[in-house]
Amino acid sequence: MADIIDTAVDAGSFNTLVAAIKAANLVDTLKGAGPFTVFAPTDDAFKKLPEGTVDALLKDIPKLKKILTYHVVSGKVTAADVVKLKSAKTVQGTEVKIDASKGVKVNDATVTTPDVATDNGVIHIIDTVLIPA
Repeated sequence: MADIIDTAVDAGSFNTLVAAIKAANLVDTLKGAGPFTVFAPTDDAFKKLPEGTVDALLKDIPKLKKILTYHVVSGKVTAADVVKLKSAKTVQGTEVKIDASKGVKVNDATVTTPDVATDNGVIHIIDTVLIPA
């Protein structure tokens, strides 16, 4: 099995996320022992952001790090665990809301593919980029 970064690269639909992780110097962290749970927005999710947002974030590394770490929860939280939660504390320090009443939503993002296994955690693919308040 591959780690979170290699799994995202191999999937081919997370080019923006991987580029952002590289820009924010978080590759070594997400290749680390973990375990981590990553709510991973697809390239299509990044395309929903207002034009110029991604480029602006790539130039504002502290803000980029804040947004990226808002997509990560310490520990391995599988779909079976997620449905029992109302919120989860992110590595960024604040919580994301979890609503499992109709599918699974994390804040305003829908989990489109849960439980992508990696050797240092789990990825849940989401359709919207999470932005901390």
